[in-house]
Amino acid sequence: MDNARLEIPPPENERVNRFPPGSAERERLADELKRQYGQRLEIPLCIGGREVRTGRIGRAVCPHEHGHVLAEYHQAGEEEYRQAIVAALAAREQWARLSWSDRAAIFLRAAELVSGKYRFVLNAATMLNQSKNPHEAEIDAVAELADFLRFNVWFMQRIYADQPQAHAPGSWNRSCYRPLEGFVFAVSPFNFTSIAGNLASAPALMGNVVVWKPASASVLSNFILMEVFREAGLPDGVINFVPGPGPLAGRMALESAHLAGVHYTGSTEVFSSLWKSIGGRIRGYRSYPRLVGETGGKNFVFVHPSADLDAAAVALARGAFEYQGQKCSAVSRAYVAESCWPALWRRLEPLIGGIHRDMGDPRDFAFFNAVISQASFDQAMAAVRRARQSGCARVIAGGGGDDRIGYFVEPTVILTEDPLYATMLEELFLPVLTVHVFPDERWEETLRLCDSSTPYALTGALFASERAVIARTLEQLSHAAGNFYVNDKPTGAVVGQQPFGGARASGTNDKAGSFLNLLRWTSPQTIKENFSPPHEFRYPFMRAGD
Repeated sequence: MDNARLEIPPPENERVNRFPPGSAERERLADELKRQYGQRLEIPLCIGGREVRTGRIGRAVCPHEHGHVLAEYHQAGEEEYRQAIVAALAAREQWARLSWSDRAAIFLRAAELVSGKYRFVLNAATMLNQSKNPHEAEIDAVAELADFLRFNVWFMQRIYADQPQAHAPGSWNRSCYRPLEGFVFAVSPFNFTSIAGNLASAPALMGNVVVWKPASASVLSNFILMEVFREAGLPDGVINFVPGPGPLAGRMALESAHLAGVHYTGSTEVFSSLWKSIGGRIRGYRSYPRLVGETGGKNFVFVHPSADLDAAAVALARGAFEYQGQKCSAVSRAYVAESCWPALWRRLEPLIGGIHRDMGDPRDFAFFNAVISQASFDQAMAAVRRARQSGCARVIAGGGGDDRIGYFVEPTVILTEDPLYATMLEELFLPVLTVHVFPDERWEETLRLCDSSTPYALTGALFASERAVIARTLEQLSHAAGNFYVNDKPTGAVVGQQPFGGARASGTNDKAGSFLNLLRWTSPQTIKENFSPPHEFRYPFMRAGD
């Protein structure tokens, strides 16, 4: 592999359209929404460059109008997953031999397609099938995805340029960065089109081949991504697109001796199960599989008496309720000092009311849309019922829902006197924020409680103006969040600016959006070449004649 120093300049983050009324981009997006809403696609599997139709049909629907079908997609069975693994392995040798510059060119071309030709197509598909407003879709399906593709190429050059600095006289040391020996199993979530694209493309950029199992609730946008990769020049078999039942996909991938890695975003429980299954089969693999996962979170915000309460209120409203709380980083628990709670609530309550009033169809450019599925809706309603029946919590905003046409859940706030109440501990992935108000003098005690009360460690935030408080909180919560924010909401990490990932039960913290993630998809080889090898076995310390 050619590891010469690359000269690709550092990229800039992709611009974000704002879609103001009357703008050309708003009109183009509205037209594309109308077009996609009025069609019904048939989505095949893509295995080794072939379109495969199985007749086992799943339906991609609009969560805001769950009776409306956007696409019917074919689902893989055992045979199709087996074929995908075979196709990936067949493509591996030729793909691995391709120079880094050729691989880079493919994914840089894909970034241009995402931000250009397919911009409104991806936005509209993400809005309709994944229930996002235009702002959320633009950031996700276009800007962040294009950033992943461009920055990963730049990160790749930094990795390849890292060579041994020391050389003995008459020899040359160098490093070769090889792809993993086998295939990577990529399992993507419904909530971010960009994450799906990165899970499949990051290992491929480093020379690996991929079997990609997309989430059933985001097949439409993910299929468009597969079309983008193919149009960009990705060879057949390098990424194989195989929607289908998750347990079956996992079993087929994990039973293969050629499994080289798992690139995963989803629930903690499923990732733990994958890890356990791989561990039980470890002697059956050609090499130890790389396991990279970003999993659950119970993300927090602390509000100190010295906080800017206007900023804190906006951060809580946006952090908890943008994309209906269905972000990995969404705020779901808040710890608020008693002395500032009344003033904070006076600011926060009308914001939540405004979000509630702006709830509706993504095609109407509503801020707040439906949750993804019936299961999510039912889970939200169950959490509200428990709070209303408990003796230590009460619903102070929202709490309603309507699933007759779409899966609509009101932005909901639960106030609890018990910091260990269920919704302060359990990940919901819903528009439900639980607030615990604590006495000011118990600040440090509450920090310790935040650190220890849940197994997660994904994102967190602090609102305070006193520097000593900021320093102490960062120290106390050092391991409580992989991404920590001071005087900002704990959502919206930007590629190249805030590499994303958490530890503990929140994942392996391999930081998507940095070179650290790409390192996991390469297997370095050290090469020493001696131009003047010794011809005598004796060393100077030895006696003559020994």
